[in-house]
Amino acid sequence: MTSTPTWTEITTVDDLVDLLGEPNARARDKGRTALLDVDRDWLAATPFCVLATSSALGECDVSPKGDPSGRLVHVLDDRTIAIAERPGNKRADGYKNMLQNPHVGLNFFIPGRGDTLRINGRARLVSDAPFFDEMVVKGHRPILAVVVEIEEIFFHCAKAFLRSGLWDPETWDPNGTVPRRAVIARDVEPSDLSLEQLDEYYKPENYAKGMYA
Repeated sequence: MTSTPTWTEITTVDDLVDLLGEPNARARDKGRTALLDVDRDWLAATPFCVLATSSALGECDVSPKGDPSGRLVHVLDDRTIAIAERPGNKRADGYKNMLQNPHVGLNFFIPGRGDTLRINGRARLVSDAPFFDEMVVKGHRPILAVVVEIEEIFFHCAKAFLRSGLWDPETWDPNGTVPRRAVIARDVEPSDLSLEQLDEYYKPENYAKGMYA
């Protein structure tokens, strides 16, 4: 990791607390261990989350997960949820991490909302279970499910979304300075496909065909 003599590095918890200060009681004590009705409502409404994992060596991965609202998360009981896995690129980086280290962190989003719901817990991978029938999308059951035993759950404030303007359409520029997906794939993901073939592959109507089948 690059550093310079002019950097002032934080190396202890005491240094960090001296810089940031202590959280107020509401922030410090907001963590819970079981779902409330409002949590269930949020999980039923969310179409998207990010899942953070770490290997036994501390090698980290953060993966996005998305499905229609009501199909992404299945609540098994007040302290257990399941998240569906659908067809993907088969790297399974996060799932391989879970087999070494079950601790996971999740952040659940609702489009347009600045607050998010965070869950930390212990995960296991399940390849089939009766509840898969309740997670069917377009006629397809999940490939597997991540079953998470909740250790901590709390709502996170909206400041990051307000600072970034993430949900403000005036900040959106999908065709700005960053190349389109096909160009990125051509330049950094070597294959035998031409740019024209990659553009055809990444057309939304074509790319969507393999999302559940």
